[in-house]
Amino acid sequence: MTAPGTRGRPSGLVVGSLVAISFGTVFILVNSGGLAAPWPLVLRVVGLLAAALLLVALFRVARQASPERPAPEAAGFMDRRYWLVVALEAIALFGGLAVINGVLHRPEVAVAWVAVVVGVHFFGLAHVWRMPRYHWLGAVMTALGVAGFLTYALGGGAAAVGLVSGVGCGVALFATVALALRDTVRAGASAAR
Repeated sequence: MTAPGTRGRPSGLVVGSLVAISFGTVFILVNSGGLAAPWPLVLRVVGLLAAALLLVALFRVARQASPERPAPEAAGFMDRRYWLVVALEAIALFGGLAVINGVLHRPEVAVAWVAVVVGVHFFGLAHVWRMPRYHWLGAVMTALGVAGFLTYALGGGAAAVGLVSGVGCGVALFATVALALRDTVRAGASAAR
């Protein structure tokens, strides 16, 4: 579960997956609450089960990962470019939320803004960490954010926006983890041949 030559630090797969599972769970739990019963309960239970299954799969895959295979060198969270992406994300996120809530008085679309900003930040991370999959995740999350704004513009309320932009982003994060685990298993099987 640690990358070779990293003095016990968890591998990028583990750290990235834990972050994605955590935020995916939060997106689902927080943004399913406005729906009519029984949907909040159903989505929350399914979200928690999916998160638990992904955690089990993550630790299984991480234990089985070949320790002989060197991990690509990356600065990760120590890279200044990472912190630039995070700083820009924070400015856009909190600045936009201040305008949406305090000036426009449209809290119904706050989660759509969060989805757009988080989605765009994945484009920066894809470049910094040389992870093409993050381009896809960024595109999906940004599109879900835009879809949330469109849902609101077409008459949808906060619950509909939360479902599209919030729950949708949670599912996108979970799917990204599942694909990363699948690819890691496939790469390990190819290396074993």
